Amino acid sequence: MEARVEPAFRAVKEPPVITLTTDFGGQDPFVGIMKGVILGICPRARLVDLVHELPPQDVLAGCLALESAAPFFPPGTVHLAVVDPGVGTDRPAVAVATQAAWFVAPDNGLLSFLDPAEIREVRRIENPALWLHPVSFTFHGRDVFAPVAAHLAAGESPERIGPRLEGIRRLPCPEPHPTAEGVAGQVLTFDRFGNAVTNLRRHHGPGRSVRVAGREIPLVRTYAEVGPGQALALWGSTDRLEISVREGSARGLLGLTRGMPVLLVP
Repeated sequence: MEARVEPAFRAVKEPPVITLTTDFGGQDPFVGIMKGVILGICPRARLVDLVHELPPQDVLAGCLALESAAPFFPPGTVHLAVVDPGVGTDRPAVAVATQAAWFVAPDNGLLSFLDPAEIREVRRIENPALWLHPVSFTFHGRDVFAPVAAHLAAGESPERIGPRLEGIRRLPCPEPHPTAEGVAGQVLTFDRFGNAVTNLRRHHGPGRSVRVAGREIPLVRTYAEVGPGQALALWGSTDRLEISVREGSARGLLGLTRGMPVLLVP
């Protein structure tokens, strides 16, 4: 008999909530097709579009989007995420239960934000009885991930999804580290306003300024503390350090790129 650890919940709430996170954009019917599949299996589901305009194949951006949003959904939510450069290959697909939610995604680092201590169960998605057929080599979002998320929302037993795994794949992400001049971090990604999101968190502070791209900019509480067009740094809504330009783009004005060093100066 299979030894297993019970997650904090077995059934999703009624009516079930399913979020969708993809890099599919809005110009093609892919997202709508996935919703059709979900509603065909679990017609009472409430579907929430988290984001579909992620940069194509940008797994890290998808990971950060999920990290920022998942805590604000009700217990029992099923989070469906498809940013999948390896679609059609033998890369694993997983369903992960935490204390508060299910996550259905390719096992490519997209769920790296999940705290190992919060994970209660990892299942490799292997049961073709829960998929659509024939399975496309290019659209597992429709044929694999959407059906599995819908079956979970409808109350399907996790044991039917596939065998248990010990863990999930995680993206390599250097941690900030102290130096003689402050705490060194780096730029992780950008939002649509051109703000740079870093791997520095509020507990690395407080700090008085930030050095990046050969400039030292003030660390402030709000955008209004500097003039229009001026650079600033602040703690964003996810408690990550962000580099911004008031009414402008830090990415464009400062020439920032992913991986660029950032120093939090005490």
